[in-house]
Amino acid sequence: MVDTEYMTEELVQSRKAKKFNLVLGMIGMFMMFAALSSGFIVYTASGVDKGIKTLLPNTFIYSTIVIVLSSLTLHLAYQAAKLEQLKKQRVLLLFTIILGIAFFALQLHSWSVFTDRGIYFVNNNASQSFLFVFTGMHLAHIIAGLIVLVRCYIGAAKPIPFPDNKFRMNLATIFWHFLDVLWIYIYVFLLLNQ
Repeated sequence: MVDTEYMTEELVQSRKAKKFNLVLGMIGMFMMFAALSSGFIVYTASGVDKGIKTLLPNTFIYSTIVIVLSSLTLHLAYQAAKLEQLKKQRVLLLFTIILGIAFFALQLHSWSVFTDRGIYFVNNNASQSFLFVFTGMHLAHIIAGLIVLVRCYIGAAKPIPFPDNKFRMNLATIFWHFLDVLWIYIYVFLLLNQ
C-alpha cells in the first residue's frame, strides 16, 4: 500500500543513499573487527602471550541466546510494520529493546567475571585485554542499535507515515541482524582462541 504520490524521486534517492550509507558503515565495522582479529592472531603468534588462557564466561552463551531472540522479535516487528499492525509492531519492538538491554547487561556482567578472575583491560597478558576490546567495541555498536530501535518505537507510537515507518524498520532490522551476526563471529572467534 505504498502511496506513489508520497514517494517523490528525491525521497527515493534519499532512501537509496541512506541504505547505501548503512551498508558502507557495516562494511567498515566488519573491517574493524577483522583488523582486531588479525591483530590478535599476529600478537599471539609472536609468542609473547600464549592466548587468552581463560575459559569464556557462561554469560557469553546467554548473551548469544538473547541477541538471537532479539533478532527474531525484531524480524516479527518488521513483518508487523509491513502489514501496518502498529500495536503488534510496538510490542515486538519493546521486547527487542528489552532483549537488547539484557544483552548489554550480560556483557557488563561478563566483564565483572573477568575482573573476578584477575583479567583486566590493562594487565600482563595483552591477549586477555582483547576480550575487553572485542566486547567493548561491540557494546558501543549495541548502544547505537538500541538508539535506532527506540527511534523506531517512537515512530510506531506517533505514528509516522507508513512508508517512513516501513523504511525505518527495514534499516533497523538490517543493522540489528548485522550486530547479531557480528556477535556470533566474535563469540566463535574468542571461543576458538581461549
